[in-house]
Amino acid sequence: MQKNLLTISKFVAPEIIFGLGALSQVGESAARLGIRKVFLVSDPGVVNAGWVEKALSYLKEVGISAVVWYNLTTNPKDSEVAQGVNRYLESGCDGIVAVGGGSPIDAAKAIAILATNGGQIKDYEGVNKITSPLPPMVVVATTGGSGAEVSQFSMIVEKGRRVKMAIISKSLIPDIAIIDPLLLQTKSTRLTAATGVDALSHAIEAYVSLAATPLTDVHALAAIRLIASNLRESVACKTNLEAKSAMAMASLQAGLAFSNAILGATHAMTHQVDGLLDLHHGETNGILLPYVMEFNLISCGDKFVHIADAMGVQTTGLGKWKAAEKGIAAVRRLFRDVGIPEKLSQVGLKEAHIKELSANALRDACLVTNPRDAGVEEIEALYKRAL
Repeated sequence: MQKNLLTISKFVAPEIIFGLGALSQVGESAARLGIRKVFLVSDPGVVNAGWVEKALSYLKEVGISAVVWYNLTTNPKDSEVAQGVNRYLESGCDGIVAVGGGSPIDAAKAIAILATNGGQIKDYEGVNKITSPLPPMVVVATTGGSGAEVSQFSMIVEKGRRVKMAIISKSLIPDIAIIDPLLLQTKSTRLTAATGVDALSHAIEAYVSLAATPLTDVHALAAIRLIASNLRESVACKTNLEAKSAMAMASLQAGLAFSNAILGATHAMTHQVDGLLDLHHGETNGILLPYVMEFNLISCGDKFVHIADAMGVQTTGLGKWKAAEKGIAAVRRLFRDVGIPEKLSQVGLKEAHIKELSANALRDACLVTNPRDAGVEEIEALYKRAL
C-alpha cells in the first residue's frame, strides 16, 4: 500500500460547472446563492471581448442587477483592491461574480476578504488568516491556465515592497466555478501560451509537492497529459475547440491539484519576479520551471519518470534518471515551441535583483512544500542559472 494512503489528507473544491456554453449558468448560479445584486469584477481585455456583457445578460434574465468594476492591471495591486473594496461597500451589492483569468479572480477574492474582515490586504498574507465568512462568490474562468476558479489562493502585489503576496485560505474557494471553453477563443496567442504554461507549472509542482496526496496526484498527472497533447494546438489556432476544451479541463485539474497540494520553489521564485517587474506570471513560471525541476530531481526521481510518461516520452528501457531527464527536456521543448522566453534576462531581470528576490522567496508559503530543501544560497544559484 502507498505510504500516503495511510495518512489523513484533505481535498477541497467548489461546485464546478464545465462545458461549452456554461457561461449561460452564471445567472442561475448567483440566484441559487441568494445574491440579489452582483458586484462583477473583470478586466479591460475581458470586457472588450464581450464576455462581461454576455454574463450581464444572463444575470438580468433571473432578475439580478449588477455593478461592474474592472479597474485592474496584470498582477492585481493592493491599491487596486482597496479601490474595489470601496466601490463594493458603497454599491449595496450582496455577492461577487468574477469573469476573467487569474487577475480578476484573485482581485475578487481579495475584495471579498476586506469587505467582510476589514483591514488591509497585507494583513492576510500567509495561511489561514481570514476569520469572518466572505460574500457568496461565483467565478467564470476565461484563460485556461490560472486555476484560480477552484483554488484557495489569492495573489496580490504589495506595491510598497514590490512583492507578490500569497494569501491562502479555504475561505477563498469560490462557491461555484464556471468553466466554458468557448471563452478561451478570444485570447491572444501569447496569453494562450503563457496561461497554458502556468497550468503545467501548477500540475508539475503539485505532483512533486510534499503535501501531494493520491487525490491531487490523479488530477496533476491528468493535467500534464492534456497540456502535453493540446497546448501547441491551442496556441496555433483560436478556433480549435477540441484543444481549447482540453486546456480548460487541464487548467481545472491542475487547479484542483495545486489548491490542495500547494506548490514549490518555482512559484515561490516567480512571485518575487512578478512583484518586482510586473511580468506575466505564466511566462516567468515557464522560464524558471525547468531549472527548478533539475534542482528537485534527486528528491523524487520516480515521480519525475511519471511526469516524463505524462509528457509523452517513451521511457521503456531507460533508467530512472535518464527517463526523468528526458521529461525535463520535453517540458523545455514544449515551452520553446509555444514561444516562452528561456532566460530571465530576456524579460528584464538583472543580477543586482537576485539577492533581494532570493530573500523574499524564502518567506513565500509555496517554498514550504518544495520536495528538496532550498536555502538562500540554493535560490540565488537557481536565479543565476535562469538569468
